[in-house]
Amino acid sequence: MLKDNGFQKVKLFDAHYDTLKGLGNSGIEVMVGIPNDVLATLGSFKAAEKWVSSNISVHLSDNNENIRYVAVGILSWQTYNGSFLRTTFPALQNVQAALVKAGQGNQVKVTVLLNADVYESSSSLLSGGNFCADIQDFVIQMLNPTFQLNMHSLMEMQHLEAMAIGGTIYTNMFDANHDTLVWALKKNGFGNLPIIVGEISWPTDGDCNANLQLAQRGKDTPMRPVPVYVYLFSLIDEDAKSIQCGNFKRHWGIFPYDGRPKYSLNLGTTNSGSLIPASIVKYLEKKWCVLKPIAKLDDPEVAPSVSYACARGDCTSLGYETSCGGLDARENISYAFNSYYQIKQSG
Repeated sequence: MLKDNGFQKVKLFDAHYDTLKGLGNSGIEVMVGIPNDVLATLGSFKAAEKWVSSNISVHLSDNNENIRYVAVGILSWQTYNGSFLRTTFPALQNVQAALVKAGQGNQVKVTVLLNADVYESSSSLLSGGNFCADIQDFVIQMLNPTFQLNMHSLMEMQHLEAMAIGGTIYTNMFDANHDTLVWALKKNGFGNLPIIVGEISWPTDGDCNANLQLAQRGKDTPMRPVPVYVYLFSLIDEDAKSIQCGNFKRHWGIFPYDGRPKYSLNLGTTNSGSLIPASIVKYLEKKWCVLKPIAKLDDPEVAPSVSYACARGDCTSLGYETSCGGLDARENISYAFNSYYQIKQSG
């Protein structure tokens, strides 16, 4: 599906062997991620050497893998309360040194993914943008060769109408946020540093603002009126993803679970000018599990049964103004039961 749609780059959150092997000989450029909980271990150079050998070198030599970046952790000031600051930079240095020692330092670059909460503006003007004072020195240490930014629009920004900032018209918070970062980089001597948006997303369900219409919007930014280098998050919806931060987190994908395009999107990489669905998709037999017509809603077994089904199925489309938010009580219960049934049937 990646090749059919002309995807030229892919970012992974870890270095799962089978996933990387599957991308071998594809020509697709790969960014491999290192989870935050591994960073402390990579404070040892020997551990970093072992990690590079097992997760990078073997794929470059045996699978003709096109690995170009290793993303060492995700630095978020608010989410992790600075808990990974002390381990990120040593891990970054050791992984870089291990790649150089293995003769792969020119091909594979090391970077850190930074969330949009590592910078802020001291005023209503974008020119007030700078890195948060408490972590400014840490961020500056990790800027080369690119600034990798994670930006989840629904989580970090609210959609606004057009606004004038310093004489420039901004029509959305992505542009304003991005250009605040540009100012922060300029202030610290990195005005020309390439910015890669390592994650940009808008979910299509699970929240009243998560819909297809808003997901399709987007364009360049005033401060850098050139195409923005972004990784779309994500390829496919994830029905088992944690919903601790919101039900919409299972609906980031540009494809649903069966690989059919959710909406029209021209990536400029195919002759059709639109997304191409996955091929050879096998569907389960058309059977459903629903609430019996004779069942009573006030039956004391109903509520705990629905809770059980939703905890093990996926009821994120049943919220306020979501795709199935207009169902009545019996239909809601049937949806929950059927979701659990289908997942159990497929597993």
